[in-house]
Amino acid sequence: MYSYIFFQIQFAIISRQRFFESQYIDPMKDASLFLKNVSRANAVIIVLSRNKELYKLRETMRNFEDRWNKKFNYPYVFLNDEEFTQEFKTLTKQMTNSETYYGLIPKEMWDYPSWINQTKAADVRKEMREKKIIYGGSESYRHMCRFNSGFFFRHELIQKYDYYWRLEPGVDFMCDVDYDPFRFIQKNNITYGFTISLLEVQATIPTLWDTVVKFMKDYSHYIPPKNIIRFVKNGANFNGCHFWSNFEIGDLNFWRSERYLKFFDYLDQAGGFYYERWGDAPVHSIALAMFLEKSQIHFFNDIAYMHPPFQHCPIEAWFHESGKCHCDPHKNFDSEGGSCTKDWFVI
Repeated sequence: MYSYIFFQIQFAIISRQRFFESQYIDPMKDASLFLKNVSRANAVIIVLSRNKELYKLRETMRNFEDRWNKKFNYPYVFLNDEEFTQEFKTLTKQMTNSETYYGLIPKEMWDYPSWINQTKAADVRKEMREKKIIYGGSESYRHMCRFNSGFFFRHELIQKYDYYWRLEPGVDFMCDVDYDPFRFIQKNNITYGFTISLLEVQATIPTLWDTVVKFMKDYSHYIPPKNIIRFVKNGANFNGCHFWSNFEIGDLNFWRSERYLKFFDYLDQAGGFYYERWGDAPVHSIALAMFLEKSQIHFFNDIAYMHPPFQHCPIEAWFHESGKCHCDPHKNFDSEGGSCTKDWFVI
């Protein structure tokens, strides 16, 4: 037993080393990304928040500004399914020198589509609540997952931007980021960046993969031959691996593309956002794996990120010896059993 565990640990270490030696594009080695007196990317920080999350958000913004955005001053767009209070607007504006914009999510983006049987949906929530499935009893969580899957990039305040960084109240950034990730992904033709990947709760998505398989058969012309669908597959089934979407740095035009919109509409018509509890993280991740090559997705190893209960902390010594990070590299979810990042290194 112990020899098997030792082998697994050694394999993970070797796989990580090979990944960084052969595939990884290191933004820290591109001096042009550190310049602040150059044109910024057409990018925005997107925050989905409720008024009651104000003080948790202020704490996150202070951390986010200190670690990164005060160097580059990218704008914020705050979105809510209810009107923001004046207090929320005033106290978030005070946290940044950047421009801030506040938007109401239209009802049609945060409500049941016409084909959903709401009685059936309520019965599902009741059953999931009784089974104690995480967020299983929540109606608003389902609206949020559907919005993040198919609508955030269509909001009128987001339309003019090409790139985005998703930021949530209560998260923590634990290393200085001295370069511009937006210009990095733009320069290197990267579509999506992540820090944490993990396994989905299978009880929330019992028919998601079957629906995906049907889509791939019906729309095979959208599927490129060199995709990385194997990252989310275990044989013929979905293995649960997904990029944790509370952190995303990406290209908005991917979500606006014909192929992704077809994919979202296909899933939406199936009803799984409400008849089950499909999350935006597996939806995003399956689409990325289905439509992209590995070189178009970037693991931001240098961005130390905590969304309780999980954190990514770079393990390389120089991050910590330089004083740029305050996280504990021994408490790094990348190497734990529920993480899929170690699988990312070997695909």
